[in-house]
Amino acid sequence: MLEIEDSGKFRTIRIQGNAVFDDLRTGSSIAVNGVCLTVRTMTSRTFTAEMSGETLDRTSLGSLNNGTIVNLERPMRADSRFGGHIVQGHVDGVGHIREFVRQDDAWNLEVEYPETAKRYLVEKGSIAVDGISLTIASLLDSNIFSVAIIPYTFENTNLRAARPKDPVNLEFDVLAKYIESLLKPYAVRND
Repeated sequence: MLEIEDSGKFRTIRIQGNAVFDDLRTGSSIAVNGVCLTVRTMTSRTFTAEMSGETLDRTSLGSLNNGTIVNLERPMRADSRFGGHIVQGHVDGVGHIREFVRQDDAWNLEVEYPETAKRYLVEKGSIAVDGISLTIASLLDSNIFSVAIIPYTFENTNLRAARPKDPVNLEFDVLAKYIESLLKPYAVRND
C-alpha cells in the first residue's frame, strides 16, 4: 500500500505490485485482500482503485495504512485450471485473528468469525481469508475456526505480517449460500 486519500464518500488507494500487472488495464477487476475492486488508473507497477463507504463498512480495507502488505489477485479465467474454490471477491464479514503460531514447518491460524456465519462453515470445507482460498482444519468453540498454513502460502501472502487481533476479510463458500437461498422457501419453521 503506497497511498490512501479520502475524497467525499470515497477512499482512493494506490498500490504497488509485481505479478498481477501482465494484462491489467484501467477498468480491470482486481482483488485486494479478497475484496473485488476496479482499477481506476495505473502505471507499469502501481494502480489506483476507489472504495465506497459500503466497501469500507463491510470489509477490513478501511483499516489499511501506508506500507501495509496486501494480497492481490486477478479474476480466474474461464479457460484455466480451477485451483482452490470459488471466490468472488464479495466479502461476507470481517473476522479477527485469534492466534497464529508456528507448528514445525507450518503455521496454525485461528480466526474468530461473526455468529451469523456459523451455518456456512464445516470442517474440511472452504473459506477465503483475505482472499486466500483455505481449507478449514477444525471448528473450535466460540465462533473460531482454524486453518493450516503451509510455508508457500505464508511466504507469498500478507500472512507473513499477520498478528493476533488483526482484522481479516472472510468470504464463505458461495455454494453453501446458494443452497441456503434455494432451500429457504421450503424450510420448516420451529417458532
